[in-house]
Amino acid sequence: MTMSEAAVGGHRQALRRLRTVMAGGGTAQQRLDEIVEVVAAEMAAEVCSVYVARAGELLELFATKGLNPEAVHRTRLRVGEGLVGAVAAQARPLNQTDAQSHPQFSYRPETGEDIYRTFLGVPILRGGRVRGVLVIQNREARRYGEEEVEALELIGVVIAELIAGDALISPVEAISSQGNAILPVRLEGVGICPGLAMGEAVLHMPRVSIPQMFADDAEQEHGRLRDALRSMHGELDDMLASSGFKRPGEHRDILLAHRRFAEDRGWLRRIGEAIDGGLTAEAAVQKVLDDTRARMQQILDPYFGERLADLEALAFRLLHHLTGRRPGARPDVPPESMVLVARTVGPAELLDYDAQRLKALILEEGSATSHVAVVARALGVPVVGRIQGLLARIDQTDPVIVDGDNGQVFVRPGDDVRLTVSNHMAMREKRRAEYAATRGLPACTRDGVRISLNMNAGLLLDLQALEDSGAEGIGLFRTEIPFMVQAEFPGVAPQTELYRRVLRAAGGRPVIFRTLDIGGDKQLPYFRESMDQNPAMGWRSIRVALDRPTLMRQQLRALIAAAAGAGLNVMFPMVAEISEFDAARRILEMEIARARARGRDIPDSVRVGVMIEVPSLMWQLPALLRRVDFVSVGSNDLFQFLFASDRGNPRVAERYDVLSPGSLSLLKQLVAECDDYGVPISLCGEMAGRPIEAMALIAVGFRNISAPAGTIGAVRKMVRSLHAQTLARFVDSLLDLPDHSLRGRLRDFSRDRGTVLDDP
Repeated sequence: MTMSEAAVGGHRQALRRLRTVMAGGGTAQQRLDEIVEVVAAEMAAEVCSVYVARAGELLELFATKGLNPEAVHRTRLRVGEGLVGAVAAQARPLNQTDAQSHPQFSYRPETGEDIYRTFLGVPILRGGRVRGVLVIQNREARRYGEEEVEALELIGVVIAELIAGDALISPVEAISSQGNAILPVRLEGVGICPGLAMGEAVLHMPRVSIPQMFADDAEQEHGRLRDALRSMHGELDDMLASSGFKRPGEHRDILLAHRRFAEDRGWLRRIGEAIDGGLTAEAAVQKVLDDTRARMQQILDPYFGERLADLEALAFRLLHHLTGRRPGARPDVPPESMVLVARTVGPAELLDYDAQRLKALILEEGSATSHVAVVARALGVPVVGRIQGLLARIDQTDPVIVDGDNGQVFVRPGDDVRLTVSNHMAMREKRRAEYAATRGLPACTRDGVRISLNMNAGLLLDLQALEDSGAEGIGLFRTEIPFMVQAEFPGVAPQTELYRRVLRAAGGRPVIFRTLDIGGDKQLPYFRESMDQNPAMGWRSIRVALDRPTLMRQQLRALIAAAAGAGLNVMFPMVAEISEFDAARRILEMEIARARARGRDIPDSVRVGVMIEVPSLMWQLPALLRRVDFVSVGSNDLFQFLFASDRGNPRVAERYDVLSPGSLSLLKQLVAECDDYGVPISLCGEMAGRPIEAMALIAVGFRNISAPAGTIGAVRKMVRSLHAQTLARFVDSLLDLPDHSLRGRLRDFSRDRGTVLDDP
């Protein structure tokens, strides 16, 4: 029998023997010593070693069979150092026929491993993190087979449970590596959904305790898995059938995508293979989740991050069905004000929580375009994501303050911070009441200049704020957001129904539909054709639409049908040259002619606009303005391109200010050109929702702006306290200055002239 055959035939025997070791007495160290003896014997290896991750990104040799026993607890490697460190850094197996020829080989003389040529190391994973490395070695130069790699990974699942028991490494070390756990902590992240909230931490889906790792009867475990899947599918189907999800909408689309993902064949096949390898159904689900998580976390791509979030949410839900525990592992008596804490969370899981108690969400991962962010934004829940080490630095019931506006989280805040935030929240509530009382008043300056305030939207749920905010219309409807929460590209009929409902909800107010702005950081889960090095300036938006005209034709066909008998406003984004606008408009005209030829109703009027986002259009304005019915400035992209400053990069995102003399001069020139041609112009970027920046927009001539609904009240209050002509003369006198920003001078003006600049 070859060594490979012995290993493959022996791994089941190894798992059976390991079950006895884990169930036996003795200390955790003694059991680990027994484990390496068992694995070496059953895997036909001359060496078996376990390295455990310790504080400070170190890997310490904790047990060995075959290496010098005196090296135990003496040999330490940094993560990334040597072959063992490489396994930990990459969270992937490393299989080497001649270990010493590998460029990362690091010789430690105290171990005596120089006589061993063959090396196989696998990461010991738990909770998506590398908890250690399991290694087998032999003198004979050979390559371990796939079966041996899989066998060693299964054994790693067992060792992960032992390491996680805190008996090998004291809890004191864990706390010291993270800082004193009882002190206040301020965590920095990325603001995903704005707002300010306080509450008690509730850990979302803490790791499910797996009662048994090994099973003697694989067929029985397959049956348990089938039963749990059937129960989970039924639960999701019940949610879809509930009154809140019967009507079409984003929540239903998200749950449908979730339901389809629950039947992913690749995921279920890997779980089945792990059961065949000797694990219980619970252990198999956990193993597949940990393996997938470790691999996908290496990929810096929002699509894979969102898919991982879906997988984690479903795996936890399935584990709860297998163990008989309810999803979410909520406290028996949930706090009145909850701050949900998670690595990631699926949209269906967020909806499991009481919306009245849920005040905020904080995540180790997450992005502004993730499924859960879409739902949280619609629910008005502040979200901060991308907080490194979040789960290691917060405990259940910790008091937490979440500042979604500035991407900050305060854990166990001191009394002074709590008092300050409480006062600020009370002030915000008072302001909201004031804004609600004035929502019917016109946004008119003290010297009689009328400003049209509109809102940005992307979901049907957003439209609920149209009345509350007093917005005059929807200055930007982001049509790509409904596409991002579905499992497949929607056809013409569902798109038509969506746009018809948007127009109906607007109640006669104008709605400007921006055609699909996909690509870049807004990937569709079913449309993966671009992996750009620089996605913001890559294959996105109008470029995708013109290269794949069927997408645009179907969307325009749906918009034309939805607006039949009414007015339609269509805006093309990311246009860099006039020929792109002309090509897009020809497609629109083709679809109008198609509808007319088929005897279908068409809109009473069609207005076609363009977004000014690419600076190249500034040098094509005369020809452009003769072609368009309106123009809207997308300030987010325009200024990141103007300053060559990636707004997703925290090192440079705040380096340049939109209130610089150069920025305002460009906007003033654009407004003047549009006025000369009689073309209406608006601005629908983030700066329109901040009162000081909206004030500057008015100073350079904007009379129509579109902002998030929650900011309109503060902007209206600013407008009604402003003397526009005085401000315009003041700003004109500053545009030739070499200053980095005019922000300070504008604040001084507001104080001197009584212009109110509330934080929105």
